[in-house]
Amino acid sequence: MRRPPATRALIPGAAILALLAFVAAAAPWLAPAPPDRQDLTRRMEGPSAEHPLGQDELGRDQLARLVWGARISLTTGLLVVLLSGTFGILIGLISGYAGGRTDAIVMAIVDLFLGFPGVLLAIALVAVLGPRLPNLILALCLIGWVGYARLARGQTLRLKRLQFAEAARSVGGGRTRLLFRHILPNLLGPCLVQAALGLGGAIMAESGLSFLGLGVPPPTASWGSMLHAGTQNLLDGPHMTIVPGAAIFLAVLGANLLGEGLRSRLDPRGSIERPLL
Repeated sequence: MRRPPATRALIPGAAILALLAFVAAAAPWLAPAPPDRQDLTRRMEGPSAEHPLGQDELGRDQLARLVWGARISLTTGLLVVLLSGTFGILIGLISGYAGGRTDAIVMAIVDLFLGFPGVLLAIALVAVLGPRLPNLILALCLIGWVGYARLARGQTLRLKRLQFAEAARSVGGGRTRLLFRHILPNLLGPCLVQAALGLGGAIMAESGLSFLGLGVPPPTASWGSMLHAGTQNLLDGPHMTIVPGAAIFLAVLGANLLGEGLRSRLDPRGSIERPLL
């Protein structure tokens, strides 16, 4: 029996992300050496039995830095999706249900954020606040909530006119009960798809900012900073670019497959927009 398209994308995506999450959680046991241990006598050596993925420009083990860097990238991606998604969904829910002036003000703010290139805004914020992980997460959340707000608002405008909402109001259900007991559970499906697709974008954005030196400060390992170091030594140590690049590719691929699988299952009409991140 052939698997449906949703399952063909959903299972591989979930498997890739589960594998990366396991690698990040088991970093202390999987890493063959401390990620910041230097051996300048063996700079940029290729893969060997002792160092399966080779060493970087300071002689540090690439495998160790890769698995520890997974903690930074995956944690950042998950926190950005969780925080920006929660805030954006609540704002969109309230805006869509209230309508009128409240909705107009919220949508004006959303349009204002959409008027700025997201990555450039994040770069400016991190440059002002300083290259620290909390500042990086804050910057990505400030540009990431907009997509969730737009989606939640659109779904709320549709759901509040359906019969189940009218029935809840007719039996005396208050506004808070209607919002959080009836409308919110019905819009979580599309928002879950948005979150899965946004996870890949958040990981890519974190890697890009780390590549520019605006991520976690050294010597903390991150995939973006590893990729930056690799591009400086592309001819002498190509493994320094291939290893972090492959990790970023797998993480984004897994998130996109998971999102597409959830989209095919929960949103067959394709009404969900791709996130900005």
